[in-house]
Amino acid sequence: MTYEEIKTNPEVLAFMKKGNENLGTLGYTDHSEAHCGLVAEQAGRILETFGYSEHEVELAKIAGFLHDIGNGVNRKHHAEYGSLLANDILRQTDISLEDRVQIVSAIANHDESTGTAVDVVSAALIIADKTDVRRNRVRTKDKSKFDIHDRVNYAVEGANLKIDMEKKVIALNLQIDEDICTMYDYFEIFLGRMVMCRRAAEVFGAKFKLSANGSKVL
Repeated sequence: MTYEEIKTNPEVLAFMKKGNENLGTLGYTDHSEAHCGLVAEQAGRILETFGYSEHEVELAKIAGFLHDIGNGVNRKHHAEYGSLLANDILRQTDISLEDRVQIVSAIANHDESTGTAVDVVSAALIIADKTDVRRNRVRTKDKSKFDIHDRVNYAVEGANLKIDMEKKVIALNLQIDEDICTMYDYFEIFLGRMVMCRRAAEVFGAKFKLSANGSKVL
């Protein structure tokens, strides 16, 4: 089982589609195949940059693509539901038991309410997921209907995740339109996620830093 194969798996795509529809009804931002694909690629890039093997990069990509399928069951505890669904799906493939367990564990630990980084695959998944902040994740174009999640994402005009291997720093650099969202609003939503990223970065022996509009925030 490869990342390219998992991206076309009908069962995965069905749960992903239903999960994104469910979250749309609840007023959440986009959690579609686009989000999961970006998270997968970013998680793989993080491990590749830190010098991990192609095999570990592949596991991170698979976990990244599968991480939100639990939303097809329920948003609450979606990480745990997603891990169980992923286990059932992957058990039908030729992936090894050891690899399946590592992917399932990473998915189960990616949500800040119940999880934390437990190994390099989960750490890469967490950083990739929590730093996917962008304007086109907002579903509605009617600003009068924005909630705080919409405002925070819509205000982000640019986001760049940089890894400085020499300084051992993982840095998220944001450009935010503060007429749309104040930094207070941003932290109300994202402080827990950024703390989770900081702990995940420690797995790589690195520090996590956040800057907004050129100023260091975290």
